[in-house]
Amino acid sequence: MTAIHATAIVDPQAELDSSVSVGPYSVIGPNVKVGAATTVGPHVVIEGHTTIGCDNRIFQFASLGAIPQDKKYAGEPCELVIGNRNTIREFCTFNIGSPGDVGVTRVGDDNWLMAYVHLAHDCQVGNNTIFANNTQLAGHVHVGDWAIFGGFTVVHQFVRIGAHSMTAMCTLLFADLPPFVMCQGQPAAARSMNFEGLRRRGFSPERIAAVKAMHKALYRDDLTLQVAMERIAGLSENHPESIPDVQMMLSFLQQTSPQRGIVR
Repeated sequence: MTAIHATAIVDPQAELDSSVSVGPYSVIGPNVKVGAATTVGPHVVIEGHTTIGCDNRIFQFASLGAIPQDKKYAGEPCELVIGNRNTIREFCTFNIGSPGDVGVTRVGDDNWLMAYVHLAHDCQVGNNTIFANNTQLAGHVHVGDWAIFGGFTVVHQFVRIGAHSMTAMCTLLFADLPPFVMCQGQPAAARSMNFEGLRRRGFSPERIAAVKAMHKALYRDDLTLQVAMERIAGLSENHPESIPDVQMMLSFLQQTSPQRGIVR
């Protein structure tokens, strides 16, 4: 039997795996689905059309699946989808999507989200990310795999965060942050590439050398973005092992709007 505390309120229409545990005074709504071995702490509210995968740990006072903080929202059946093996700490707030986008706020697998993290409507979070305390994402923000946010990072709506990137504490992002880039400031400025993080993830010296060359093209040689992209495209000839990294960077830069730009 599912371990539901006597004081928890779980709607009969909610779908909880038999191995799910629910702590005291938590409330789970009728359109919620929770996968195997997920633990829901005390005083948690899970509502809306929310689907949660397996082996997640949801700590006390989290609010998941509430309606968007968007005046245009009119009750449409939008969703929150959370993957597997995520840690969601105290006072996190994740809203459902909105009809103005894909209608789904999505969190991938193996993410570590510390206390007071806010994910607004239609955010798309990849896998293996780390959100330090009080990271705040406005609507429609996209976050790549392995990104790391320092505490009190604030991200403007529609900004994209590249894979393997990193922000320092109290960073304010108005522009897209390319893959691998470390940034800091209000507004954010690029400081370096996340070389130590790449080493820890098993990047070879050749791949790291290519990332260094990308950093030089984007930030050291005073090139326009178009010229920097042309130089980056040529890196795969001398660094064939880095072809996926080069392609990821080029794809990210090609999708950056001229109005928003990238962190420079």
